Amino acid sequence: MNAQLFALKPVSGAEGSGGQLVRALSLPALTAFGIGSIIGTGIFVLTGTAAANHAGPALVVSFLIAGVAAAFAALCYAELASMIPVAGSAYSYAYSTLGEIVAWFVGWNLILEYTFSVGTVAVGWSAYVASVLAQFGIHLPDALMQAPVDRGPGDSGLIATGALLNLPAVLITAGVAVVCYIGIRQSSALNSALVVLKIAVVLAFVLLGASFVTPANWHPFVPPNTGTWGQFGWSGVIRATAIIFFAFIGFDTVSTCAQEARNPRRDVSLGIIASLAICSVLYVATALVLTGMVPYTELDVAAPVALAIDRHAPLKWLGLPVKLGAILGMTSVMLVMTVGQARIFMAMAADGLLPKWFAAVHPRFRTPARATVVTWIGAALLGGLLPVRILGELVSIGTLFAFATVCVGVLVLRRLRPELPRRFRVPAPYFTCIAGALSCVGLMASLPADTWIRLAVWTFIGLLIYWGYGYRSSRLRVREEGR
Repeated sequence: MNAQLFALKPVSGAEGSGGQLVRALSLPALTAFGIGSIIGTGIFVLTGTAAANHAGPALVVSFLIAGVAAAFAALCYAELASMIPVAGSAYSYAYSTLGEIVAWFVGWNLILEYTFSVGTVAVGWSAYVASVLAQFGIHLPDALMQAPVDRGPGDSGLIATGALLNLPAVLITAGVAVVCYIGIRQSSALNSALVVLKIAVVLAFVLLGASFVTPANWHPFVPPNTGTWGQFGWSGVIRATAIIFFAFIGFDTVSTCAQEARNPRRDVSLGIIASLAICSVLYVATALVLTGMVPYTELDVAAPVALAIDRHAPLKWLGLPVKLGAILGMTSVMLVMTVGQARIFMAMAADGLLPKWFAAVHPRFRTPARATVVTWIGAALLGGLLPVRILGELVSIGTLFAFATVCVGVLVLRRLRPELPRRFRVPAPYFTCIAGALSCVGLMASLPADTWIRLAVWTFIGLLIYWGYGYRSSRLRVREEGR
C-alpha cells in the first residue's frame, strides 16, 4: 500500500500528455505570462492592508524577505522545468520526484493558488472599478459590491455583512474565462498588451509619487508591537511577509504553459527567473513610495495606490490612469491564472487522478475548455462570496506548500536521477533548496490559526476525493496492475 501511494511517474512519461496543445509561446511571451500573473492584487491591494495591520513602513522589509524566499523557489522551479517541460507545474514535478500521494496534495493545493487567486484578484478588481465609477458620479449599491461574509472581531470566525454578492467580481471572471476558452494565442496577445500597460502605470506611480514622499511617514519604521503576535513589531513584519507572499506567486504559472512553449527546456526556466526579478524591483519601489506618501495607519483600504494619489492634489490627474491601469493589470493576472489552473486540471485528469472529462481539448480552439469552465465557476463563487483577506491568506498557504515541495523535489532528483539532462541547474543546491523549503514552511507557520483550520478542511476534502476516485483510477497504477 505505501509503495503504491508513493509510486513515481517516469520522467519520460511525464512528457506524453497534452500533445494536442499548440506550441505558440516564445520567451518574451512566457516572461509576460509571469509578469502578468505576478503584478496585480498583491501590489494594488494587499500592500495597504499588510502595512496598516501588520508591518507599517517596514513593509519594504517584508517584500525583501518574501522576494528572497520566492527566488529560492523560482530557482528550483527553473531546474525542474528544464528537466520536465510539461503542463502541471509543481504537481507534475512532485509526481516524478516524491510520489503520487504527494503529487495529489500538491495539485489539490495548487487550486488554492490558482482558482483562489482568480477570485482574490477579482475582489480587488471590483474595488478599483467602484473607485473609477465613483469619479463619474456612479455609485453601485454596497449589497452588490461586497462579500456577504467577512472576518469576525479579532480576525477570527466569520460574520455576515448584509451584502448579497460582489457582482463585478463574478462578471470579470466570466469575461476572462471566455478569452481563455477561445485560445492560447489570443490569451497571450491580450496578456502581453496588458503587461505593458500595467508596468507603465507602476513606473508612473513610483517616479511621480516619489516627489510627494514625506520621510516622517516612515517613522517609526518598525511600529511597536501591540502585545499580539503579528500586529506590528518584527512579528508583524513576518506576518506581513506571509500575507504579501501572495504578491510574488505567479512566476510558476510559466511552468504550466511548458507544453505550449516553442523551446520549453530553455525558455520556461528563463521566463520564470526574468519575470520574478523584474517584479521584485517594482514591488520594493512601490512599497517605499506608498508608505512615504500616506501614513501607514490610513492604508487599510481596497485601493491604497489610488488613495495615495488622491491625497496629493497635483497628482489628481494621475488618479484615473492609475486606476484604469490597475484594473487592466489585475485583468491580466486573472487571465494567466485561469490559463494555469485549467492546465493543472488537465494534467491531473490525464494521469487519472481526476475524471478524464477535465482533460478534454476543444477540437477548434485547442484549449482545455471544460477545465477552463470549471475554473471560472470556482473563481466566480469565491470572488463573489468571500473577502480579499480570507482569500489572500488561503492562496498564500497553498502556494507556500507547493513551493516547499518543489524545493525538496530538486534534491530528490539530484540523488535519484543525476543522469537526467538539466539545461538549468540550481546553484549551491543544498543551501538553496533547503533554505527555500524552510523559508516557505516558516512563512506558513506565521499565518493565522484559522487559515490553518481552513487548510485542514480543504486537505480533508482532497483526501476524500483521492481515496474515492484518484487512487483507484490512477493511470500509473492501472498500468502496473495490468488492468
